[in-house]
Amino acid sequence: MRSVIQFFLFGLLAFLPSTFAAFGVTTSGSNMVVDSGAGLVTTSKCINTANGDITSMLFNGKQLQDSSKFTQLSSGLGSATVTSNVANNIAVITIKTSTITHYYIVKSGVNTLYIGTFASAEPTVGELRFIARLSKSALPNGIMVNGESVSEVNGPTAIEGSDVFLLNGQTRSKFYSSVRFIQDQVHGVTGSGVGVFMIIPGVGYETSSGGPFFRDINNQGTAQQELYFYMNSGHEQTESFRTGFFGPYAMTVTTGAAPSASLDTSFMDNLGLQGYVPASGRGTVSGSYSGTLSGQPVTIGFKNSAAQYWIAGSGGSFSRNMIKPGTYTVTLFQGEIEAGSGSVTVNAGQTSTITLTSTVSKPSVIWSIGTVDGTPAGFLNADKIQIMHPSDTRMSSWGPVTFTIGSSSASSFPMAQFKEVNNPTTINGRHRPLKSPLPSLTPEGSYSTATLMPLLNYPLDSVTRGTWRGINQVCEWVTYFHAFHRSSLSTVEDDFAIPSGTLVAGSNTIAINVISGSSGDVFLSPNFVYDSIELF
Repeated sequence: MRSVIQFFLFGLLAFLPSTFAAFGVTTSGSNMVVDSGAGLVTTSKCINTANGDITSMLFNGKQLQDSSKFTQLSSGLGSATVTSNVANNIAVITIKTSTITHYYIVKSGVNTLYIGTFASAEPTVGELRFIARLSKSALPNGIMVNGESVSEVNGPTAIEGSDVFLLNGQTRSKFYSSVRFIQDQVHGVTGSGVGVFMIIPGVGYETSSGGPFFRDINNQGTAQQELYFYMNSGHEQTESFRTGFFGPYAMTVTTGAAPSASLDTSFMDNLGLQGYVPASGRGTVSGSYSGTLSGQPVTIGFKNSAAQYWIAGSGGSFSRNMIKPGTYTVTLFQGEIEAGSGSVTVNAGQTSTITLTSTVSKPSVIWSIGTVDGTPAGFLNADKIQIMHPSDTRMSSWGPVTFTIGSSSASSFPMAQFKEVNNPTTINGRHRPLKSPLPSLTPEGSYSTATLMPLLNYPLDSVTRGTWRGINQVCEWVTYFHAFHRSSLSTVEDDFAIPSGTLVAGSNTIAINVISGSSGDVFLSPNFVYDSIELF
């Protein structure tokens, strides 16, 4: 039997005066019913005392929960001990297994389910997630991007495993609902007069893995409307999983409008939740940075084996509060690329300081394509790759592309290069080498390099599933053809030596090829993603 946390309200109550909807917890058979007591918009939660899945959620008389699949942690806990405590107008439901302690918390008069999850070990399935499986008829609208349901997969034909689907030439995937953690505080699904939203406020991501630019599934439309908060997963995993207290996070029900991301969870400081660190047990880091490229957003990241945080920099300074005590690696990001790093120790109730400096090289270039920012922004199809498959009919032709220095725009240079699709990428231009030892000038020359491949093993399908995020590994050779490119596991800064006697004073051609001992068809063939290319 599965543990059921139900959002359940008897339909009649939604139409009675608010005084009839009393806050509290009652148990009926195997169900524990939690009522928020919020009057005419009352939502109540019914919890199966066997293991904690939510099986019913009524809001103003409308059933929001799917009847065949339930709302749960991971894919269901199987069995658990479920207990409740009500004090000071706060109901705390505790669902406990040998490695998980999961909390649902309801405040009197508030239609928000506050959630916290303590995990002493990563689930054997390799991902820790909260998933609300909701009624498709009540909540037909999944996450929309540019007016389209990018993660609606009920009906289309699968074209890549069970992850990417095709409908009338357009592709859909649950992965296309993802948003970078640094931007993802609120996401949800809606219907007529109702919306259900996940809120990840404050330190909600501190025990997750991947850093500020990691992204994971938020929604999938199947026979159910699935709403997610992924805490850990193996989806293009870039660092080791963390364990401990995940959250606080929340699921809230509204009349359709998205809620504020500024959710006050300070009341949880006094609830004695396992692994939870209150504000009084945290510290602050303030500092300055310099040397980043003008016009690029700056982010400062903090991480160790137990926690991660980030904050935007502005005007050369930053300050991040609510950090758990410990020693952290501090990373200065220029855009999404690691530009500098340092270390800082945080103590509870104190402010630590650090100064960061960018070490990204800034050579005097002959020409450059793109911006050194850790992303393919501005390149061909870069504006679409996070929400559609490379084969989508809305994509521009991938090439192969011939790019001419001085006349071609960056938007015509491919954001990704696939061995079986658009190999090679050719760069034509007239230029004179600026530094030695470089080739002596000879008539009309050309150069072909076939070594633009990451040094790490990585999944070939990352770019087909809406991500280019890597771990910012930098690889360098003492050379003069300079390229930044991305795989799913690395941002690689490569300097490629162009042999003496190759470049000339007039026209030159550089051909960039993908070579690999790995195989794959079409867009699953060996590939890399460009950040920028410079010749100096």
